[in-house]
Parts: sequence; structure tokens; C-alpha cells
Amino acid sequence: MKPHEEHRRKGTKSLAVAVVTVSTSRYGKKREGVPYTDEGGDVIAAACVKAGHTVARRTLISDERPMIRKETKVFLSGHEDVLLFTGGTGLSPRDVTVETVRPFFEKELEGFGELVRRLGFDEIGSAAALTRATAGVARGKLIICLPGSPNAVRSSMNAFVGEFPHILFIARG
Repeated sequence: MKPHEEHRRKGTKSLAVAVVTVSTSRYGKKREGVPYTDEGGDVIAAACVKAGHTVARRTLISDERPMIRKETKVFLSGHEDVLLFTGGTGLSPRDVTVETVRPFFEKELEGFGELVRRLGFDEIGSAAALTRATAGVARGKLIICLPGSPNAVRSSMNAFVGEFPHILFIARG
């Protein structure tokens, strides 16, 4: 058995996941009591459940550093294993998820962003380079910043959700 397969086998099979959608427009609708959709969050939740994980918490916040920081701190002090942000990874001045979350990383998984962009290139071409998707570990937990596009979320989750136990096995020593 290859080492990564052994790590997957030894890793925790069912992880507790927090899903945070970062979207100013959807957050505004939520505050106004207007129905809104969260397709990216739905895709993440479905992929996690399909992989045998539990979605312990889902939250919708605005593209604001204090809100993103608060969600990251709540996660790091809680019992969840994986925090998945969707949204706020683009180039707009409002897209601040990556720079807000990155200081919490003890180690960054640079290859994750490369994988997301590679998968995106297969679907949409060079526009995939516009995402700043990233992931890292902190306190033995995994934090992932995904684009807001449901298609990008779907391809990223399909490719990467199987690695969560492997990553956490290594990160936890």
C-alpha cells in the first residue's frame, strides 16, 4: 500500500465540517428576509455528506474581514475538523477571504490552489487563473478557501474531499 493510501486508511473517516458562504449580495438578502440561494454551499455540503462527513454548521456572511476572522476563530476554538469557505477568492476589491484567512495558517497547501486552477482550466480556460483559492492547516484542522462559482466548487470538492482524512492525519502528527 502506498503511503498516502495508508494515511487515508488511518485517518478519521467521518469528519465534522463547517461551511461558510462569503457573499455580500446573498448576505444582504438574508438580512432583509428575502429568499436567496446558496448553490456553492449546497454543493460543498452534498460532497461532504457523500464522502461520509458531517456538516456540523453552515453560515452565510458578508465579504467583510471581521466576519471572516470571527468565523475562522470560532472554527479554530471549536470541535469541527474542516472549515470550507466558498466565495471571496477572486480579484474584486471586496474579495478578501484569502488575505483574511491566510494569517491563521500554520502551513499552507500551495498545491491546492494549483489544483483548483488546473481543474478550472479544463472547464473554462485561462480565466481559471483569476481564482486565488487556497488551503492550509492550523491547530490540526484544515481550512479551505474555494471560489464562489458552483462549478468550481463542484470540481474542487470532487477532486479533493477524499484527501481530507489524509491531510488531517499528517497535520495531527
